[in-house]
This record gives sequence, C-alpha cells and structure tokens, in this order.
Amino acid sequence: MLHGLSGTAGLGRSGTESSDYREPKWPAKPQTASRSGSLNYANKESFGFLLTGPHLWTNGAAPPHRPAETGIADGPQLTHVTLVWREDSQEDWLKFGKPVDERIVDRRQRIESYAAGQVFALVRWASNEYGTIRSTLDIVRAVPAGQPCTPVMQIDPGGELLLSVRGWPKVSQVFRLIDAIEATGIDPCDVAPDHWRHIHNRLAGLELPRGYNLARHRAWLQRKALLP
Repeated sequence: MLHGLSGTAGLGRSGTESSDYREPKWPAKPQTASRSGSLNYANKESFGFLLTGPHLWTNGAAPPHRPAETGIADGPQLTHVTLVWREDSQEDWLKFGKPVDERIVDRRQRIESYAAGQVFALVRWASNEYGTIRSTLDIVRAVPAGQPCTPVMQIDPGGELLLSVRGWPKVSQVFRLIDAIEATGIDPCDVAPDHWRHIHNRLAGLELPRGYNLARHRAWLQRKALLP
C-alpha cells in the first residue's frame, strides 16, 4: 500500500542494506516531499546519541530562516516544514502530522506549518544512479518562539527532536511501531513525547522498545492536563 502525505498505511516492500537499495515512491501527491542539503550514505544506522529532552544549538551558527516568499502569515511562531517530491530522486513526506497551515509552492514543493506543541514525523528518502543515499525519519515537536530548539534539515526554525533514525531497516521498524499505536486507536500525534525518546534510545542501544498502550496514553493525558 502507499503512504499518503500524512497517512500511515501499511509498509511497502521491505528494505535491504545493499548500496543499490531503492524504496519509496509512496506519497500520492507530488507536492509532498522535502529538500535536504547534505546527503547520508546508503542505509546508515541511527546516530549513537541519546535523547533526554530539548537539545540546544550551541555551535554559534544561526538557525535557518524561512524564505520571505513563503507568504505564510506572521503571528505566533509556526514551525515550517518544506516538502519536495522528485520521483526516484527525492521523495519526502509526513508519516503523521496535522498542519495548521499549508502552502503549495509549485507542483514539486509545498510548505506545511505547525503550531507550538504539535508533533509530526518527517520522512526523507533520496537516491542517485548508484542507489539509495538517504532514508531517514525524524519525529519533531514544534516549539514556541524564543525557546531553544534543535536544527533539523527542512524544518524552520527547528524543533524539539524526539526521535531520529537513519537507514531503512530502522525507519521501517519505527513505521511498524507507529502502525501498532494506530491499531489501538491512538493518534500518533497525541502520543507522550517521552515514548518517542524511549524508542530512539532503545534503538540506539540495539534494544527492543516497549509498547504504548491505552493505559500509558491515559496516564500521559492526565499528566498533560496538569502541566502549565
């Protein structure tokens, strides 16, 4: 089955770790993909870092700025995700997410915007004549204006990085975990952020993540209601 722009339909063919692996071609609309700069080599595994909370950008570089021509209304800071679709070359989409605004730039590019606190999952895939050169999944929470955030490619100004995996084997594993959450009737957008960090850390440590059930979700919603 195909993956929609924000859909979570079943997985396609399973990936391989060979250098000529090619996969996605899933988003139904060509406006759903994103541009990225530096490339990762074929099917690299996740970085070994652990996620314990918001990360600061401390190397002194300024975060990327939204192009003035995007035309998305000013006001409370929104987090903008650029999606680009070039079939068989660069195919990016949202595994899940509920944008509050959207702008079609052209037939190959669009910008989705998220309000502070919203969570979304950005999938990026790219290949060249030699095979797959990028297969990534980042789960990000949009942050309010003035709060520190982690720079994430194609996300302006960045966000709170909850999970980040590289390489199709791990990306597809997280897809299955997301699908299992949806099968219980829970919207992945509403899952406790700590659970995404838990999955990231377990995968980085080559361990199996715990499941996420209705009892865990109810506990998170009750805790969330008490937060300022």
